[in-house]
Formats: sequence, C-alpha cells, structure tokens
Amino acid sequence: MTTTLLAAATSSAELLSLFWIVLVICLAPVLSLMTRSFIPAVVLLLAGGMLIGPDGLGLAVESGGVAMLSEIGLGMLFLLAGLELKPDTLTGRRGAGATATWLVSLVLATGVGYLVTDRWETAVAVGLLLTSTAIGTLLPILKGGGHDTTPVGGAVLTHGAVGELGPVLAMALLLGTRDIGSSAVAVALFLIAALLLLAVPRRLLYIPAMGRALARGNTSTGQIVVRMVFLLLAAMMAVASVFGLDVVLGAFAAGMILRSLVEAYGRRLTSTTDGSGGAPRDLLHELLGRLDIIGYSLFIPVFFVVSGMGISVHAVAAAPWLLVAGVASMLILRGGGVWLSETWLRLSPGLTTTRDRARVGLYAATGLPIIVAVTDVAVKSDLMRSGEAAVLVAAGAVTVLLFPLAAEVLHTPDTGGERVGSDAPPSR
Repeated sequence: MTTTLLAAATSSAELLSLFWIVLVICLAPVLSLMTRSFIPAVVLLLAGGMLIGPDGLGLAVESGGVAMLSEIGLGMLFLLAGLELKPDTLTGRRGAGATATWLVSLVLATGVGYLVTDRWETAVAVGLLLTSTAIGTLLPILKGGGHDTTPVGGAVLTHGAVGELGPVLAMALLLGTRDIGSSAVAVALFLIAALLLLAVPRRLLYIPAMGRALARGNTSTGQIVVRMVFLLLAAMMAVASVFGLDVVLGAFAAGMILRSLVEAYGRRLTSTTDGSGGAPRDLLHELLGRLDIIGYSLFIPVFFVVSGMGISVHAVAAAPWLLVAGVASMLILRGGGVWLSETWLRLSPGLTTTRDRARVGLYAATGLPIIVAVTDVAVKSDLMRSGEAAVLVAAGAVTVLLFPLAAEVLHTPDTGGERVGSDAPPSR
C-alpha cells in the first residue's frame, strides 16, 4: 500500500512538473515575439526553468519522465545539428582553417583553465566549454534573421560544425573516468557500430518492396520515416551509452548517418525516374521540416527549460566574477580566434567587410548545449563542482542572449558582404 502511494505521489509530482514546463514552453516564444525577438526564446526558456526550478519557486523537479523528455530533447537537438552538417563544410581550405582555428583556441583555453584550476583534467573541460559553438541553437536565430543563405551564414555553419563536432569527440576521448587509451578504443568501437548502422539501412533502401513501404507508410498516421528516425536516434544514443560515451556523440552521429541515408535514397529515386520530367522531391528538406516540428514543439524546449532548472541563482550570485570571466573568455578565445582567422586567412571569400567577420566571430562564440553536456560530465567525474557548473551554464545562456544580438546590431542590410554567395548553405 505504501509503495503504491509513493508511486502515485511521484507520478503526480512529475505531471505537475510537466504542466509548469509546458507552460513555460508556451509563454517563452510569445514573450520573445513581444520583444520583437530582441530576447531569443531559448533565453526565456532557460529563465523560465530557473523560475520554476528547485532554486526558484520550486514548482517543478527533474525526475523520471521529465528527465527522459529532456534527454530526448538533447538527442533531438544534436541529431538536427548532425543532419544539417554538410560533409564538404569540414573539407577543403575552409574546413581545415576552421579546424585549426578551433584547435588553437582549445589549447589557449585549456591553458587558461589550468592556470585557474591547476588540474589538467578540469582544464580540458574548461577549454572545451569555452571554445564550443551552439550551431543547433544558432540555426533558428540565423533563419529567423534571414542570414542562413548568406556568406555570413555559410561561415558560421563551417566554424559552428567544427565548434560542435570537435568538442563532442574531444569530450568522448578526454573526459570521464577512463584513460585516453580505453576511451579511444570505446570511440573506435562506437564508430564501427555507427558504420554498421549506416550500411544495413542503405542496403535495405535498394529493395523495391522497402521503397514502396516507405512511400505508402509515410502518411499522417503511419509516419514510418519519422519512426525510423527515432529508432536510429535511440539506437545511436544506446550504443554510445553502452560504450560509456556521452549520448551527445550518439545523437550527433545519428544526424550524420540520417543525412547520408536520405541523400542515398534521393539518388536512388533519381536513378529510377522514368524520364517524364518529374523530379524527386527534396527529401532532406521535407524530413527536416517534419523533425523541426516534432523537436521544437516539445522535446528541445523541454531540454532548455530543464537546463534552466539546474542553474542556481545563489551559485551565480556567489560567484559573479566567474560568470563575467566565462562570457569574456568565450568572446575572446572563441570569437576572437574566429575573427582573426577570417581576417588573416580569409577562409570565407564572401566576407568582404570587417563587420561581417566580427559577426561571424560573435555567432561562433555563442555556446550552450555543449556547455551543458561538458559540465554535466565534469560534475559526474568530480572534475567540477555543481555550483561552478551552474555558473558556466548561465554564462552560456548569456552568450545566447548577447552575442547574436550584438551580431544583429553590426548587420547593415546594404553591405556587400551580405550577398547570397555560391558557398552559402542551401535554405531549408
């Protein structure tokens, strides 16, 4: 009887928590629009989480089903980031330059972390969170401002891809309780499993019956393709968990695998057209649209609200210097590094003005999801105290509020650097 009552009380608390979280999710975009998007909705989601969380009004708690929804939201966010990633953005001179820029910033940031903490493991965690780029968070902001198809958007996508993929891989290798050798073996086994999960579906796509089933079952009630996306996401997150890696790596890999599968299926459709002039639909565009609706309707906002619930106002008030230092370090080490590389190396030819290069640096210095993931691993591995982690997550939230806003202030619509260039990513 007692067990039943406890289970009922827990279920009731989770449902109440879900109500308050969904209320924040509904109000945040409305308030953002009331400010003419001056304050991004993601910042209001974090603020709402702080308000209803344990250190605020205590209306919601992260447990059970709420924690699982947040984990799925984290997975969806990085799946969409991996799905948006074009492999050619990581190759060639631009990709190599963006990678070198991130590595130099990482070394400098790690050095700063060591001077502050006097511990290399913690210094690596500090270096990773100071040099990440929240490309998954930036994409809606760029699209909302109409910058996603410009040279600035193309440069942000290149630096952002490296600034997200690099920390994910480095986090898997360098953070945690295992030595680097064991972590490298785990990553190698994970990559083998990912290749198998890519190869098997690609073979199945060439079976005519499978193609017909996908076409017929992709209805409003069937949604076979979307269900398979979630199967892939769950599989890759589970594989990462089995090998002791962060689920962020699994979700990001799932997005990259999904893009490869969609492109392979599109080429298959193209090769089997009857020449009547009917071009295949833009499968990637259609799938992204569906996943955007699913992800940004509930799962991803839940992740941001729950992340806000973990930010302690008392911890921030106790160490305001850490908040300011975190924001300034991200601006100088990540944003400044990108600005210098674009100024000296001219990695992105379409950036013709100093303002455009500064805007790219500001966008690249915007971080949050990787910061949440790194601090979570660091706290679990006893590399960082929870209070310090909360302040650094708050610093990431500040970058989401201030840096895109500053980049928009620097934007002049009639500048030549804002032309649509051939190297810009395609609009969705």
